[in-house]
Amino acid sequence: MAKAFSVASWNVRHFNKKPNSSAEQARVNRVISFLKQQDPDIFGIYEVEGKDVFTEIVAQFPGYSFQITEGPQTQEILVGARNTLTTFFTQKIEFKSGVALMRPGLLATVKVDNTNYSLLFLHLASAPEPRGMGLRDDMIEKAMKFRHTLDPAYGGHHKANYIFLGDLNIMGMDYPFQKNIDPKFELQKWDNAGKKSYGMQRLKKTIEKTWSPLSTSTLQPSNLDQAFAAEHLNFAKFKNEADEEVEIDVRGWVDEKSNADKDNWINSYSDHSLIYFEVQKI
Repeated sequence: MAKAFSVASWNVRHFNKKPNSSAEQARVNRVISFLKQQDPDIFGIYEVEGKDVFTEIVAQFPGYSFQITEGPQTQEILVGARNTLTTFFTQKIEFKSGVALMRPGLLATVKVDNTNYSLLFLHLASAPEPRGMGLRDDMIEKAMKFRHTLDPAYGGHHKANYIFLGDLNIMGMDYPFQKNIDPKFELQKWDNAGKKSYGMQRLKKTIEKTWSPLSTSTLQPSNLDQAFAAEHLNFAKFKNEADEEVEIDVRGWVDEKSNADKDNWINSYSDHSLIYFEVQKI
């Protein structure tokens, strides 16, 4: 089965570049170099702060078209698409869930061989408190239901070639009286809802936990970055540590062997690893 396009999705923590900051410029250069190594046809970057980073990436990727979210929020989503693809970008403010400082979604509609594919890039609420989980719950439900909005343009029920992805910040909920909700149950809810009601599947990864603090932290790595896709879509396969075939290759600090090397990668790039997948032609 032939490749339609490849996708990279990466939260680059507090990705900014202040004027005359050699340290921030060096980090920008490292991030851009790493991203170029992945050679994605489409990529989304989260936590972009300031116009200087946007200007730098546009200059460093001359063969791409770009869109960045806009609004009162301090962190933006930037999406680039190779110019060999026909791509239409739309900002989706409904994924702010009525909260002014939340990030909107960014929808990229890509045409390959006269077939459209819809990719919704999201950076959801980050907090294990009840309000944070409630916002995520609302946003993911909207993302699932958005398939019904797209379906008519694709010819009917569950026909849309739809993917939503990004830093979904799946971290469960902390609550007193031993009423915590484990992140795995938050994910299980959406796995079940996607399969039962929306014809959506969560893509499996080579490494489940894509976020990590430094090794000196009391926090543990977490399974924050995800992609959900229409069940009829097919993807290139990668092998995980159990030698099982999966759809997403995780790249970044997860590739380092020692804690010292992982810490160095996190300090140099981001506490999130990048997720990469290849969509096959319909």
